[in-house]
Amino acid sequence: MDKDNALVVFQGKDIRRTWFNEEWWFVAVDIIAILTESTNPSGYLKDMRRRDEGFAQGWGQIATPLSIETKGGIQNLNCVSTKGAFRLVQSIPSPKVESFKLWLAQVGYERIQEIENPELAQDRAKEYYELKGYPKEWIDKRIRGINIRQKLTDEWKKRGIQEQRDYAILTNEISQATFGVPIKEHKQIKGLDPKFKNQNLRDHMTDLELVFSMLGEQLTTEVTRKKDAQGFPKNAEAAKEGGAVAGRARVDTEQSLGIKVVSGENYLDTPKKKITKK
Repeated sequence: MDKDNALVVFQGKDIRRTWFNEEWWFVAVDIIAILTESTNPSGYLKDMRRRDEGFAQGWGQIATPLSIETKGGIQNLNCVSTKGAFRLVQSIPSPKVESFKLWLAQVGYERIQEIENPELAQDRAKEYYELKGYPKEWIDKRIRGINIRQKLTDEWKKRGIQEQRDYAILTNEISQATFGVPIKEHKQIKGLDPKFKNQNLRDHMTDLELVFSMLGEQLTTEVTRKKDAQGFPKNAEAAKEGGAVAGRARVDTEQSLGIKVVSGENYLDTPKKKITKK
């Protein structure tokens, strides 16, 4: 599932989190602030790393800088996965640690529920986008796109595609053939920063871009099945072919309507109820 930034509450306190690599990542200093009641959680974290050599050496594996919305705009903040959060709290002397661990387990359980019940995942995704201020028509397309994407990745899994890197390459092949630009350039056109790994391009697409994104992936699924593509090279060929068919439809649309489908419009200013132009 694709999600952007969100707040989650622990004992009445907000913890910022973001969806990255198919799991929730939590802002490390928010966890520290709640468990320690420190007025300077960043300084507390520095002291932790200074006191605990093992913790300091493993920090690069525990935390990952991700883009988070702050009062001063989007910033790169150190975030931890559920596993990383458990490691983080081991180094914090606080009576709240055990209740926090239980809370983390509940958050993880909700994700398991979503995996077992895709409809629940869709409901939560819809609620998420509603809270972010996206229009209903856009949300309907986005949820439909998530379903189409899931069917495509299911096909890839059955056909020997396992590595995340391969998924990314195949996705880029479809996107480039569909839109005429690679994903990285598409992000730049929209004013998104490629170094922010969790800025999801699809969350900033216009309705028309979402339609063609869905078309490219649906056609790729059909080509993959028809040709019974097996292994990465054959699936890459199917991705290019499916994307190319969608790309021709895009070109026809642009010529007929006199517009460009790839747009600089984005939703960086959500939860406002309008799309902003770059």
